[in-house]
Amino acid sequence: QVQLAESGGGLVQTGGSLRLSCTASLRTFTAYTVAWFRQAPGKGREFVSLINWSGSSTVYADSVKGRFTISRDNAKNTAYLQMTTLKTEDTAVYYCAARYMSIVTNENQYPYWGQGTQVTVSS
Repeated sequence: QVQLAESGGGLVQTGGSLRLSCTASLRTFTAYTVAWFRQAPGKGREFVSLINWSGSSTVYADSVKGRFTISRDNAKNTAYLQMTTLKTEDTAVYYCAARYMSIVTNENQYPYWGQGTQVTVSS
């Protein structure tokens, strides 16, 4: 049973920063692509960013490019999403997801999900 656990969400003012963590119960964590998605109130879930198994390849949604940075520490079975220059429109529940090997941005192709962590950006 694969389990993912997010942490690091909270309330922050516009322009502030937060770092989200996603810790996985995977013995073969290094074989998995990890992605972050988010869902704002009343909206569908959207892709935010992903990182491949080695950390050598990353993808970002246009809305967060230049502000968010994804990384991973395979020794700790943990992926991170560093969020800076936060905007009110970044307010959402953030989910991490994992899939074996390949890089995709479609949420339907991720079989493993965390429970989500709330990020609220106030003006």
